[in-house]
Amino acid sequence: MLRGSEMTTYHPHIPVLLQPSVDYLITDKNGIYIDGTLGGGGHSLEILRNLSEKGTLYGVDQDHEAHIAAAEQIGDDSRFIPVEGNFGHLTTLIPKEAHGNVNGILLDLGVSTHQIREPERGFSFQHDGPLDMRMSEMSGISAYRVVNEYSYEQLRDVIYHYGEERRSREIASEIISRRPVETTGELKAAVEAVVKGKYTIKSIARVFQGIRIEVNRELDVLKDVLQQSLELLKPGGRIVAISYHSLEDRLVKHFFRSGNFEGKVEKDFFGNPLSPLNSISKGIITPDEDERERNPAARSAKLRVAEKTGEDS
Repeated sequence: MLRGSEMTTYHPHIPVLLQPSVDYLITDKNGIYIDGTLGGGGHSLEILRNLSEKGTLYGVDQDHEAHIAAAEQIGDDSRFIPVEGNFGHLTTLIPKEAHGNVNGILLDLGVSTHQIREPERGFSFQHDGPLDMRMSEMSGISAYRVVNEYSYEQLRDVIYHYGEERRSREIASEIISRRPVETTGELKAAVEAVVKGKYTIKSIARVFQGIRIEVNRELDVLKDVLQQSLELLKPGGRIVAISYHSLEDRLVKHFFRSGNFEGKVEKDFFGNPLSPLNSISKGIITPDEDERERNPAARSAKLRVAEKTGEDS
């Protein structure tokens, strides 16, 4: 991965659902906030604009290039503390003195515009590049290993469960028959050999999604950060989560409803629901037509908001 002055041009990520996410997030202008998905700093910049001089914002991202871009946008602001690391380790990354005192956590999930548009990152089937898909050089397994080393059963399950692709069996078999598959273009060609007609692009996108989720352990990491948020938030503190596909949104929905990932609400002896969170958004918030037209990346976005229960100290 390129660093510092060697970094390729950073393609700015247009913040999705910017105003509603910040409006829901900030309940105290003097508070402590975490942008768990810093990216190019778009959401963080707007959060800082809405904080007082006493406010604090931690900007977390595992992508070094994102931190460089965010620093250029945010500049020298003493209220902003950049943190390089995976948000699945949030309780380790955020100082102990902030645990239980955080007013809000923002999670803008999925892959950034920059990562998609850099061919060497291997996220996009629109540009030929190496099979990588790692969101950070700190990540372990690459897409190349998934595509070329997984067994038929493993590859089929990744494509089916994480990509939600119905023709996972045929696609997995075709990929295996073409090994070694070296580039994103070769992976795309393998899917095109199986799926014909108007559904081809959607199937390619699903296969790439499934492999990307496997490479970055995205659903496991999302579960980790949601659970850890309960330790970090103060009573009355909020989580604002923006998801882009049904697998993410389902986990967020269940956790916000019940505090677990099955969505089962436990009840006390008297039948009152027991949950560490209360849903604030009452369902999902989606971009309006104007935002969808201006920013194609926003089309599938779903925003949910929950608040930690208990009396605010």
